[in-house]
Amino acid sequence: MNWRLLKILIVSAIGINIVIAPHSALADWTHPMSFSNAELSRRDFSGQILQACEFSNANMELTNFSDADLRGAVMSASVMTKANLHRANLSNALVDQVNLTGADLSDAILKEALLLRATFKDINIDGADFTDAVLDGAQVKELCSKASGVNSQTGVQTRDSLGCR
Repeated sequence: MNWRLLKILIVSAIGINIVIAPHSALADWTHPMSFSNAELSRRDFSGQILQACEFSNANMELTNFSDADLRGAVMSASVMTKANLHRANLSNALVDQVNLTGADLSDAILKEALLLRATFKDINIDGADFTDAVLDGAQVKELCSKASGVNSQTGVQTRDSLGCR
């Protein structure tokens, strides 16, 4: 059984259920903050709570997200070259078509994140936790070639979280 495929199907089914038959609990839900099409280069978001925020088509080159809470955030078709994501929590985030070249993801938590078509060239992932993250085979191979360290918050080894051999 391909668990990653199953996870994607379950997440998709839940999303469709919410769109088609929204639950009354969602009636009071407010939309998260959106930074779509924003120029955010060199901005400082360190330590901020940015849960479920949207960063689509945004320029976040050299932006500081260290220690930020980005759980459930959506980052799509954006530039994050040389961004600082040290100790950021990106659990359950969607990172799709994002250029992370030269970014610092050291000690970051990416549990159950969907990392689709992201670019990881020259990235620092020392101590990052990718437990149950969805990556394609080429991404895993690339990340395993540089994976080392143990996440200080979860205690998980980076290589183990990626399933490196």
